[in-house]
Amino acid sequence: MVKPEVIRRRLEKLDEYLTYLKEVQKKEQEQFLNQTEIWASAERFLQMAIESINDIANHIIAEENYGTMEKYSDLPNLFFEKSLIDDELKQKWIQMIGFRNILVHGYTEIDRNEVYKIINQNLDDIKRIKQVLAQFL
Repeated sequence: MVKPEVIRRRLEKLDEYLTYLKEVQKKEQEQFLNQTEIWASAERFLQMAIESINDIANHIIAEENYGTMEKYSDLPNLFFEKSLIDDELKQKWIQMIGFRNILVHGYTEIDRNEVYKIINQNLDDIKRIKQVLAQFL
């Protein structure tokens, strides 16, 4: 059975990360690109936001016996199989996971313009996944 306190704590952290990223949305692209403190922290908070949704989803899958996970991309697939998300959100989540991998492992390949674009255009996707996860409280 899902432990609500585990999900609640992680959702609270996710809210913190999203709050910071919403502040970054107010920055002009030039300011974002030229101030190390802004882009570096934004990359980290974006990574932690994605990690948070993956961590919560993994907890739900394990506790609800939804299947086994071998790699992060299994998370959205298992949620899709259980009709918890639609195909569009599944694909967006898989893209997030791919971008998280770049943030973690491909630090020499990070395109800061892409980070800025994601923060300004895709935070609602994280919020949509958050809403699905919050249903397990």
